[in-house]
Amino acid sequence: MSVKVFIDGSSGTTGLRIADRLAARPDIELLSISAEGRKDVNERAKVINSADLAFLCLPDAASKEVMPLLRPDIRVLDTSTAFRTDAAWDYGFPELKGQKEKIKNSYRVAVPGCYASGFISIARPLVELGLAPADYPFSCTGISGYSGGGKKMIAEYESADRPAHSKLDAPKSYGLGLAHKHLPEMQKISGLAHTPAFVPVVCDYYSGMQVLVPLDLKLAGTGAEAVAAGIADYYKEGATVSVHALNEPLPENGLYSNALSGSDRMELYMTVNAAGDQMMLVSLFDNLGKGSSGAAVQCMNLMLGMNETEGLE
Repeated sequence: MSVKVFIDGSSGTTGLRIADRLAARPDIELLSISAEGRKDVNERAKVINSADLAFLCLPDAASKEVMPLLRPDIRVLDTSTAFRTDAAWDYGFPELKGQKEKIKNSYRVAVPGCYASGFISIARPLVELGLAPADYPFSCTGISGYSGGGKKMIAEYESADRPAHSKLDAPKSYGLGLAHKHLPEMQKISGLAHTPAFVPVVCDYYSGMQVLVPLDLKLAGTGAEAVAAGIADYYKEGATVSVHALNEPLPENGLYSNALSGSDRMELYMTVNAAGDQMMLVSLFDNLGKGSSGAAVQCMNLMLGMNETEGLE
C-alpha cells in the first residue's frame, strides 16, 4: 500500500529534487494540485489534509500561512527557516544524538539549512562531548554552488547573455553584515552561548558545498586526537555521515567543494598543524542533497517507518 505525499512548492529547486527522488518509488503516491489551486492557501491546505505527509518547500511566510489550516495528525516537513528554532518542531538532522527517535515519532520536522548542516555537524558534537566549551568563539566559512541561491541565481549564472568574462566568474562573499538567516539555528542546535561568525561564499559551479570550521585547541582546552576520536565515535552509526581519519591525505591535496555534488552523503575531514595547536574541521556535502532535499527525504523515511536511506543517492 502506497503512502500519500504532497509537495507544496514542487516547482522550486528543493521541491523539484524531492519530487525526482520520490517519482519512481512504488511506495509513494504523489498528490497534485491545479495551477490555480497553488495560489489559494485553502486549496493547498485541503490537499495537504488529504495526504499522509507533506513537504512545505515554500518561503517562510507561505509556510506560516498554511500551518494553522492543517490537521495535527498530518506529518509535515518544512524546508524553510520558519520553524528551525521553534520548540514545537523537531530538527531534521537524524545523526545528531537523540534526533533519530524524535524524528521517527514527530509530526512536525524542520529540515536544516544547508550551511547550518555543515556547521552543526562539527560544532554540535564538539560542544556536546565537552571538546569545546559552549562559549568558544566559533567561526566558519561556507562555500557553495550557485544552486543554493534558488531559481533567480541559477538563471543569472546560466544565462545565455552572460558575458564570457564577468564578475560571476569569481567567488562572491556575502552576508558580511554577519546576520545570515541560518545563524539562529547554527547557534541553538549547536548549543552555543554566542552566535558564530559566519561568512558564506558562492562560486561558479552548480552544486556542492563545504563548510570549514577552525579550532584553536589551546583555547578550546582539548587535543587533536581527542577531537578526532570523539567525532568519529559520535557518527559511527550515522546513516549518511562518515568521518575521515585525522590528517588523512586529501584527494588532490585539497577538497573541491563540488566533490559530493549529486550525493546525499556528508563527509567530515579533520587536519591538525605540525605544532598540534590548531585544527581545521571540514564538512563536505551537496547543498541540494544532505543540505536540503536529501535530508528531507531521509526524514520522511524515518517518519513513515521506512528504510532511512531509501531513495537516497
